[in-house]
Amino acid sequence: MKKEVLLLGSTGSIGTQTVDVLKKHADRFSVRGLSCRGDVETLYRQANELHPEFVAAEAPLDPERLPKGTEIFTGADAAERLAEAADADVTVLAISGYAALRPLLAAIKHGRRIAIANKESLVCGGRLVDAALSAYGAELLPIDSEQSAIFQALQNGRRDEVKRLILTASGGPFFRKTRGELQDVSLSDALNHPTWKMGKKITLDSATLFNKGLEIIEASRLFHFGAEQISALIHPQSIVHSMVEYRDGTIMANLSKPDMRLPIQYALTYPERTESLCEPLKLELNHPLEFYPVDPERFPAIRMAYDALRADGVMPTVYNGANERAAELYFAGRIGFTDIEDCVEAALNAIENRPADSVDAIAAADAAARYAVDRHAGKKQ
Repeated sequence: MKKEVLLLGSTGSIGTQTVDVLKKHADRFSVRGLSCRGDVETLYRQANELHPEFVAAEAPLDPERLPKGTEIFTGADAAERLAEAADADVTVLAISGYAALRPLLAAIKHGRRIAIANKESLVCGGRLVDAALSAYGAELLPIDSEQSAIFQALQNGRRDEVKRLILTASGGPFFRKTRGELQDVSLSDALNHPTWKMGKKITLDSATLFNKGLEIIEASRLFHFGAEQISALIHPQSIVHSMVEYRDGTIMANLSKPDMRLPIQYALTYPERTESLCEPLKLELNHPLEFYPVDPERFPAIRMAYDALRADGVMPTVYNGANERAAELYFAGRIGFTDIEDCVEAALNAIENRPADSVDAIAAADAAARYAVDRHAGKKQ
């Protein structure tokens, strides 16, 4: 019997690659629903190919361009309402940014599997997500390549045998540059990732290493290890996706060619493994494999992530919200590359920590972080 899949965020980078996997395994999966923010043309094409029962978009949708009988949700909360309405065997959460938190909480209420590619919802709402998972008995599996690698490596030993989680980072296009050389890098340079093809925001975050900072917090939320047991290494080849070190000195690593369709498929088929679309890794053709420590002076995003994780409360939300807003300003040409870090640090210093004990408290912290970034950026201009 086919598993039904609800795909939230179907038109972005992760969403379209999930569609590739679903089409490859059409004998295993059917599509219950699709959602997007504003790329309705891609949504129309996907819907007419996959024939979901539901579609959702923030933008208006034309019923005449969808399969007959398709139920439609539109508006700012369309994805959340779709997640509430459409029970599925697996919900893939591929919505980007903090906006994924409410749809995630709605999907958890069905008590099924959530395959999550969104780190921001866990960074900001980790405590709420944990409570909801316990209340409804849902299962959360990671899609991000690093977190999927950790998830798989943790299956090789007991929790009390783990010494540390080791996240790998490509280092983006700039990890060999000096701090001074980062002052004048261009937007096109920042979006020229050496190994991964990703969306615009995550590509920028890989260049600043805010992506790795968010993943450090995300790993703590997913696997419930403290900051002292989570570390990061620069690995330019992006072959080793992450590792787990056990107390006897053994390190379990997950290796494959950099292709997001592999961790996507694993989250969908777990605990089974099956043939994939991905090209097999040939180690003899991929050498050397290099590892370098992360320099917190050159990439302060990592230091700030640890500070936010240790502070807990709403500070991880401030870290994320400030970075999201600073990235928007950078894309708009209003601040420079290293100003992104300055803006986030200013927000972390400006906002008083409070418990992240409700969606409203998290939303307030997110709004305050964005406001703090705007104020700081305004002073610099």
